Amino acid sequence: MLDPLHSHLAGLPPAAVLYTDLDNTLLGPAGSLLTAADGRPSLAAAEALVAAAEAGLTIVPVSGRGRAQMMSDIRLLGLSDFVAEVGAVIFRAGEVAYEWGECPRGLADTPHDAMVAAGAVSALLDGFDGDLRHYEPWHRNREGGHLFHGLVDVEEADVVLAEAGCEWAYLCDNGATGGWSGREVRAYHLLPRGVGKAKAVADDLAVRGLDRSQAAAVGDSLEDRTIASAVATYLQVSNGHGAPGGNIFAVPGAMGSG
Repeated sequence: MLDPLHSHLAGLPPAAVLYTDLDNTLLGPAGSLLTAADGRPSLAAAEALVAAAEAGLTIVPVSGRGRAQMMSDIRLLGLSDFVAEVGAVIFRAGEVAYEWGECPRGLADTPHDAMVAAGAVSALLDGFDGDLRHYEPWHRNREGGHLFHGLVDVEEADVVLAEAGCEWAYLCDNGATGGWSGREVRAYHLLPRGVGKAKAVADDLAVRGLDRSQAAAVGDSLEDRTIASAVATYLQVSNGHGAPGGNIFAVPGAMGSG
């Protein structure tokens, strides 16, 4: 008798594209492709990429990393396209597209610069002075949004943004991170409303001429789980967050092994 995942897959056409998160999903500790979740060397993730290529499956990383970093990543991984900045930037067939969402378009050439011009960035940094700051050096050269770290309440951040006249922007909690000596902090992305990993994946599928039944995704974070609404099958590695259900299936193995 088939288990729930295989029974689910049996009713679908073969997947043409797989969207995967990078950190703590395809990549192991410290962003290493060749390191398992327990810190030991492992070829599992690299072998999975090779198997996917041999099967003709397109792999598209979907990450919070910026475009410049992702360009280097895909060369090393043998891939060609990606979604960066939590869905704000799409790189496909050598071309870059921005996801503007509700961000006003007349303020600047990129959503990143529009947020500065509108006062959204200064409102957050002033409103949470000492508790939120740009995440050096990873916030540099961004185009779709802004990357911060610290410890704030995202609902309070929404109020601050609205009071500054930037209710079209929101602060996305991307999970625990480091880089702030002596403090436990989280990473946050400032994005336009209507922008996120799920929306970027849906838009990418439309451009590729693919139906959601032909797509799958794998990830670990709560933001990754939103992609389940845009694809037929979402696979959650064992170090992921949230319970399985619907088209979300838990798979054995953490990070690259999953």
